Amino acid sequence: MTMTLSQLAEWAKDKERFTTVADWANFCREYLQFAQPEAIQAVIVSTNEHVYNFYQYKEDGNFKITRPLNTDLMITESEFDAAERNVMEALKDIRGIAEDMDARRTLNNFVYTCQQTIGATLDSLPSANTARKLNGDLFEKYIRRILNEIGAETGEGTIQVPIKVEGIEPFTMAYQHDLIVRKDGETKAIGSVKTSSKDRIDKIFIDKFMYNVLTDSLDMPHFAVFLNDVQRAGGNNMRHQKVAQTFLTGHFKGYTIKLNPLDGVYYCDLRPVMKTDEVLKKQISTLDNLLVNDIWKFME
Repeated sequence: MTMTLSQLAEWAKDKERFTTVADWANFCREYLQFAQPEAIQAVIVSTNEHVYNFYQYKEDGNFKITRPLNTDLMITESEFDAAERNVMEALKDIRGIAEDMDARRTLNNFVYTCQQTIGATLDSLPSANTARKLNGDLFEKYIRRILNEIGAETGEGTIQVPIKVEGIEPFTMAYQHDLIVRKDGETKAIGSVKTSSKDRIDKIFIDKFMYNVLTDSLDMPHFAVFLNDVQRAGGNNMRHQKVAQTFLTGHFKGYTIKLNPLDGVYYCDLRPVMKTDEVLKKQISTLDNLLVNDIWKFME
């Protein structure tokens, strides 16, 4: 029996129900089964970037409009079961799909679809702040679970940063991070995981800079994972719903060139400028590149 939007919202609000990669897939399947034309008030096409759609819910979703969903990336209900099988098989030997571009694309789109169905469900809640917080927490957890699934040792929390003064470590300082990659108990890389870089990109670059200054080190990789960098614009005007980019191109390039580049930046939904700008192309790639290639380099 198809779940209702209120049932899906209760599920999405309960972070304890998301513990394995399969849990995200199970939720996504239920949402895709729900989100049929008869259950949605309207499907709105973005007026400026037509690949993005918004759902407007009926009364059960307070007539709220969802975040933008990239139809080029969203897996449909009819495609979902096959995609899930392929992804779960790929996670058993992730480096085995290094040359399989179709498998890598499916992996990237699968993660995007699973997380966006959670976000779209939470958009039905009365409080937008609650939706953003829950969605962000679940995305952080999802990326950690995926990395654990492929064999990387990851966690979150505080690491003790050794403060070096003239080669001596007189004390340590506690640093909080979204994602800590370890090998045999040793920290090998530090990651930031956010649904969007909005209001956060400065801190990520500065964190790497401060870590290097405090530890007299230049070899601790710092990377970032983002879901996307678009948001809905247009207010309540149903005829003019559009997307607005939240990626700050100038800030990113300025920090990369004049402060320090990050060791990897990964998106499920790349912005067009990330594919054309020479600086951005070298620094930013899709999520599959982290899972298939870079995470293993970080752990060497």
